[in-house]
Amino acid sequence: MADVDMPMGTSHDLLHFTEGALVYAGLHLHETGHPLHTHSFVEIAIVRGGTGTHHCLAGRRELSVGDVVLLRPGVWHGYEDCQWLELYNCCFSSELLHRELAWTREDPMLGYLLWSAPYSAPGRGVLALHLEQSALERCAAHLEALTELRFCSLDRFRGDVLGLLSLVLSELGRAAASSAGSGGGPDGQAGGAQAARLHPAVRRAMRLLESDIARPWTLSALAEELHLAPAYLVRLFKDATGLPPKAYLAQLRAERAAVLLLHSDDPVTSIGRAVGWPDQNYFARRFKAHYGLSATTYRRRFATWAAEHPPGSSDPHPHPRPLAETARLPARRRRPRALVAGRCVAAQAGHGRAVP
Repeated sequence: MADVDMPMGTSHDLLHFTEGALVYAGLHLHETGHPLHTHSFVEIAIVRGGTGTHHCLAGRRELSVGDVVLLRPGVWHGYEDCQWLELYNCCFSSELLHRELAWTREDPMLGYLLWSAPYSAPGRGVLALHLEQSALERCAAHLEALTELRFCSLDRFRGDVLGLLSLVLSELGRAAASSAGSGGGPDGQAGGAQAARLHPAVRRAMRLLESDIARPWTLSALAEELHLAPAYLVRLFKDATGLPPKAYLAQLRAERAAVLLLHSDDPVTSIGRAVGWPDQNYFARRFKAHYGLSATTYRRRFATWAAEHPPGSSDPHPHPRPLAETARLPARRRRPRALVAGRCVAAQAGHGRAVP
């Protein structure tokens, strides 16, 4: 399958959704591993076969059938020691999350899955969970149906795409809620906040912070907006997200800064100001605390937009690199037919290939 079939553009070890794209789903195979990379969309990886190790700032985690990794935009990760690791990938933009999927914040399970759990320490923008066999089979059916819609007109099938994505997210939400209720995820993450309905004040606080992250928020100012005592707000917010409001805001700012570093040639100092961290030294400390890399190193390693597209360039997306070599598996290890999913091109040579 050619890159033109994929609704994502590539910039070396960065993937991003192109204009008009909505959701992407498909199956990808890693025979031995895949180098560290990042992306500016929400990614869900579901293990269908084989084994491997997932590596991100939160640590390394061995993967087996039924394991799921959900990653927020900007998170870097990779796969190591893979033995024919087959992953269903489902990817969608953060714009879709804030528009068509904004209602998920009101849902106890999906609000936990998409909005609060990935930010809960020590997730660092990553949520790991596990699907039982029956749930895995249902997710696979929904993802295969999404794959079939890839070439259909969104004008006619937008509802189908969003409906199938919602079914996948519902399966994952139930698994995440069960993991939270048991006090921990399969990778040892603390259960933290339970997948219960968010207090209205917490929902409003999250929206206020997200809508104006550059504002010099103080706990007193936020509490005043909500007509609550600061200590009470902290307790409500921590119960819901596992983090106090200011820590949640720091996660939002780091994520937004990562996207700007990947997609703009703005100076690092300007990006710091744009996300509410005008002090360069403080921005550097906060960004590194979230991603384990300085903003400059993160941009140099994971983005080439500034070098390839100087100011005034008419093309907002870099030209994609060729797909990884596609080849037929040996007969004794042949897998069912599938399509390449959200492949991330890394600075090193990729080792993944499409399942034929």
